[in-house]
Amino acid sequence: MNTLDVLNLTKATLRRKHYSIRTEKSYLRWIRQYLNFHNQRHPMEMGAKELEAFLNHLALDRRVAASTQNQALNAIIFLYRQVLRDDQLDLTVNAVRAKKRKRMPTVLSKIEVAKLLSCLRGTNKLRAQLLYGSGLRLMECLRLRVKDIDFNQRQITVRDGKGFKDRVTMLPDQLQNVIENHLQDIHLQHAQDLDLGYGKVYLPFALSIKYPNAEGEWPWQWVFPSPRLSRDPRSGQIRRHHVNPSGTQKAIRSAARIAKIYKHVTPHTLRHSFATHLLENGYDIRTVQDLLGHKDVKTTMIYTHVLNRGPFAVKSPLDGASDTHPPSIAK
Repeated sequence: MNTLDVLNLTKATLRRKHYSIRTEKSYLRWIRQYLNFHNQRHPMEMGAKELEAFLNHLALDRRVAASTQNQALNAIIFLYRQVLRDDQLDLTVNAVRAKKRKRMPTVLSKIEVAKLLSCLRGTNKLRAQLLYGSGLRLMECLRLRVKDIDFNQRQITVRDGKGFKDRVTMLPDQLQNVIENHLQDIHLQHAQDLDLGYGKVYLPFALSIKYPNAEGEWPWQWVFPSPRLSRDPRSGQIRRHHVNPSGTQKAIRSAARIAKIYKHVTPHTLRHSFATHLLENGYDIRTVQDLLGHKDVKTTMIYTHVLNRGPFAVKSPLDGASDTHPPSIAK
């Protein structure tokens, strides 16, 4: 079995286990780099020693972030455990681990959020409003399907979020009419695609077999479809996938510059702001945890630290000094 065979077998295993296309590309890239680093040796000829050397290379020579190094490790462990089915190989390593930085989340004030949103237009603005108004991650927003939005209950169902978990969050009242008008336009586009012989979307797992007509039905369509048709890399079919995340990422960065917000603003900043502002408004941390989809409340607790370090938590001694008369100077 050569390197190409290993990669093809890995791709087939990832698809059989229903990993996302993003994870598939990432894992294949790391496995390819691992094999290239060891001059195309077959992985069965290597083990913990070679894995440790590769991780040291990432940490010391390439100086990757801790999350990047962990992603590479997960990809290679997947190769041995799930693809090659070698459960006897000891993959315990003592590699130099990239230092994980503890960062406080960047949070915008309510005024800054309003300024940012006012500098956005079209569907980029609508997506940003959902990130802030519903606490969605960017990919959760882009993967929304028509059936996931319940206008009567005023809620959004997030399918297969982080950790393959479903959850329910709120649909902001002021977005209902905007989304309904947006879906009317998308519905017309979908009808045109059907007339041209397209209009089918990717369905996860084996749903396309269980429900053979669902992929062309309106409820399963993306809320934010791509403006152009493309070939599905897995099936080879011509489909309209959901919009690429890079467009929204660039639009939000550009809006932050226009709004003169001198912080590192990303789409995820709006999710951080969603959580912080809910806590500021007095909502229970368990409620916020459920809305965010956090497995552990400790993850949600980071936003209480942001509040405790905010402008109203501790009074500066300089401000305290201004409230009293300065001591007299002895002559």
